[in-house]
Amino acid sequence: MAGTVTGPKRLTPGSRPCVAPAALAEPLLAWFDLHGRRDLPWQQAATPYRVWVSEIMLQQTQVAVVSPYFERFMARFPTVKALAAASLDEVLHLWSGLGYYARARHLHAAARRVVDVYQGALPTEFAELNALPGIGRSTAGAILSLALGQRHPILDGNVKRVLARCFAVPGWPGHRATAERLWSLADAATPETRVAAYNQAIMDLGATLCARTAPACGRCPLSGLCRACAEGAPTAYPQPKTRPSRPLRATRMLLVHNPGAEILLERRPPAGLWGGLWCLPECSLAEDPASWCLARFGLGARSIEALPRRCHDFTHFRLEIHPLRLALDGDPTTVEACSERVWYDPRSPVALGLPAPVGRILAESAKTLHICGHQTSDDRRGEKP
Repeated sequence: MAGTVTGPKRLTPGSRPCVAPAALAEPLLAWFDLHGRRDLPWQQAATPYRVWVSEIMLQQTQVAVVSPYFERFMARFPTVKALAAASLDEVLHLWSGLGYYARARHLHAAARRVVDVYQGALPTEFAELNALPGIGRSTAGAILSLALGQRHPILDGNVKRVLARCFAVPGWPGHRATAERLWSLADAATPETRVAAYNQAIMDLGATLCARTAPACGRCPLSGLCRACAEGAPTAYPQPKTRPSRPLRATRMLLVHNPGAEILLERRPPAGLWGGLWCLPECSLAEDPASWCLARFGLGARSIEALPRRCHDFTHFRLEIHPLRLALDGDPTTVEACSERVWYDPRSPVALGLPAPVGRILAESAKTLHICGHQTSDDRRGEKP
């Protein structure tokens, strides 16, 4: 009948007709209106700044983990200017445990640039926003679309999975050709209106129904349009990166203490593993700890006590930590604090950025009042800390 509007042709098992990317918006938005998430912390008063912080935190991190970090971060740094005015140590302290610490360093550096160049307001032009440290194409698109309604496609991990399955895109999304194909599909699928709702919808779908290992295709609004579902192999897309077996690395971490039960911490270099964070001094398992201390601090070791080893997993390797409690042979207060070295009291922690395993080691050390047989000043007064 003339003038009849028909929806996109639905796929049947074994069929592979071409589905226009623009066909995704209508069913996705209808599903989002009924089932979309609207109670996430960063969705309340979704300013460009709040969306920006949430998008950075959500990179390679799940919503349930991010939510309490985001709320603490916003309570301390409610504006870009507040973030820019803070020290990197304070920013890293509130990031401790969230991992991928380069995100926090870039966030802090970008906030300072926004204050210096844009008077504390995030730029609303895509190219300017995309040029800030730590903000890539997808993050810039998310900020401008979710906070301001501008039409920009996004391509985070959830969106990649939805598009790769709907259009049976072969290859690992990290490969250039695959990424370019997914970006082309993302742009073609993004509607001209209700962009914020659409981008949130496709992210929500990937985070909930179109999950990595157990997709709920029976409840998915796109199942009738999805090639991977029609093939009966949704988890075949996207193809994973081929990874070698995760190697094991090992290190010694030294709990060097002074008579006041403070423990020596050293700041790591700004780049690399745990960049800019405060850690226990480290020496390799191949080195003699006493000789290492003599060379590093000018003092040998009077006593060394091995503590239980522990492991910490990273994306590309597993770190085996061998902690040693170590008393220097001499007055450790001669090891002076400086900008790259501090004496830290784990019983009265201050706002320093600590890697999660170091924080746990220090917290455990705070449970005892006696460290290597030395009494604290509180012990000598007969008071509990």
